[in-house]
Amino acid sequence: MPAKLDGMSTRLASVIFSTLLAVLAVAPGAMAQIVPDPHADPHESLVKPPDELPNIPKGDRNRDIDFLFGALKAAPDDASAKAVEDRIWAVWSGAGNETTNLLMSRAKKAADDKDYDLAIRMLSSIIEIKPDFTEAWNRRATVYFLKRDYVNSMADIGKVLAREPRHFGALSGLGLIMQDVGDDKHALEAYRRALEVYPRLKGMEEKVKTLKEKVEGRDL
Repeated sequence: MPAKLDGMSTRLASVIFSTLLAVLAVAPGAMAQIVPDPHADPHESLVKPPDELPNIPKGDRNRDIDFLFGALKAAPDDASAKAVEDRIWAVWSGAGNETTNLLMSRAKKAADDKDYDLAIRMLSSIIEIKPDFTEAWNRRATVYFLKRDYVNSMADIGKVLAREPRHFGALSGLGLIMQDVGDDKHALEAYRRALEVYPRLKGMEEKVKTLKEKVEGRDL
């Protein structure tokens, strides 16, 4: 395994985090994903899109996404929230074309097989073909994260959040990186942003509570 920070200091990670927060300040209402044990296998720690996604008609994607995030925030129970989450992933993952979707499928298989370098090459090809395909940036950020290449992962997270500040997968990765480098304060900030858009995000309230006690102390 490569060095945890690949030569990057915790200070530099915090500077990059602050830069990403500037992106979110332009488009507030950010989000995140699940926060696992930082000592666990990173490949198993990420919440990934479901293997089977509902079909979303192309003409409805832009109109649906805002509605879906409204529904996600208002979901009355966990099952309803998960159903909405799956549809959001479907919108994000279906925004490519036939060529990019094929490459995305092959990149996913490569990542599942832990052939991360091949996955990155494929995802880089997608980004070159279709740079506005946000999910390709997010998937590449995830693969960089799995390689513990936090510098490149955070750079791609910035690209994702600049295009879709509500992307809970990207904010999850951001929080995980900050927590893994020991910057609990900024990790907490990322996770709190998650709850703003996804109040029922699995495990998030407990993670926020734990980090809040660690960073800010117990409430009197």
